[in-house]
Amino acid sequence: MENFIETSVAALKQQIGDEKVVCGLSGGVDSAVTAALVSKAIGARLTCIFVDTGLMRKGEMESVQSVFTENFQTDLRIVDAEARFLDALAGITDPQQKRKIIGKLFIDIFSEEAAKVNGAKFLAQGTIYPDIVESGGTPDKPASTIKFHHNVGGLPDDLEFDLVEPLRLLYKEDVRQVGRDLGLPESLTGRHPFPGPGLAVRCLGEVTKEKLDKLREADAILTEEIRSAGLYDSISQAMAVCLPVQSVGVRDGERCYENAVAIRCIKTSDFMTAKSVRLPWEVLDKIAERILDEVPGFNRVVYDVSPKPPATIEWE
Repeated sequence: MENFIETSVAALKQQIGDEKVVCGLSGGVDSAVTAALVSKAIGARLTCIFVDTGLMRKGEMESVQSVFTENFQTDLRIVDAEARFLDALAGITDPQQKRKIIGKLFIDIFSEEAAKVNGAKFLAQGTIYPDIVESGGTPDKPASTIKFHHNVGGLPDDLEFDLVEPLRLLYKEDVRQVGRDLGLPESLTGRHPFPGPGLAVRCLGEVTKEKLDKLREADAILTEEIRSAGLYDSISQAMAVCLPVQSVGVRDGERCYENAVAIRCIKTSDFMTAKSVRLPWEVLDKIAERILDEVPGFNRVVYDVSPKPPATIEWE
């Protein structure tokens, strides 16, 4: 993808000129590679903004700080917005409504922070091709909206920035290779994708801090165990999902009535279709054992073997 980098950097220089750019970071591959490309083109005129929604994976903020301190010469700003997102999501259970609320609030908060960057004219986003397709398709070949991506069609009409989306025609694996060619660490370029709305779309039903905290721990255990088993790089995406289902169990010799958590691991080449990964039984057993022992409130673990289609990769 070296020719892509050269072409993109040249195009970015021409598009941006001497102006400043703000870039929204999520901690994922797409936004990081976008930031790296823009940084290569304009250097210190890039400001990166990370909105901590409270919907992120365990240790996400610390990871973003570490990666962008060590790999970028850029202005990094972190906004603590957990309380605002939890308040906005209180009582909301519809998946699309969750996505729209999160998308609008994210854009509002991002815009507030971006307005503090004097003279910024451009907004860089990590939009990739599957985002465009799933949000309604390309203009010349529209498709059904599978799920709402707030970076596609969710921006306000009065947005005061011109968009910069250097990855919008690439698939995930292409983006990873661009990141490697740019010299980004494998811990970032090889990282599994994470949805823009974060763990909110992995908490089925109402999103609460209690559910999010439990899910963060279950997700961390899943990641630790597939890494320990040497399977992480052969899996395209792995996730834990908190289900709005309770069942009877036994804990410490007493009857308990607690939640179920679903584990999902998929393999895909383009994220447009996917198949479940047949994890070794001993790995699944260890994941389930640790979640049930270490995360209060879960007494049942199930494994999702659904392909895409008809299922999507995420549950919501």
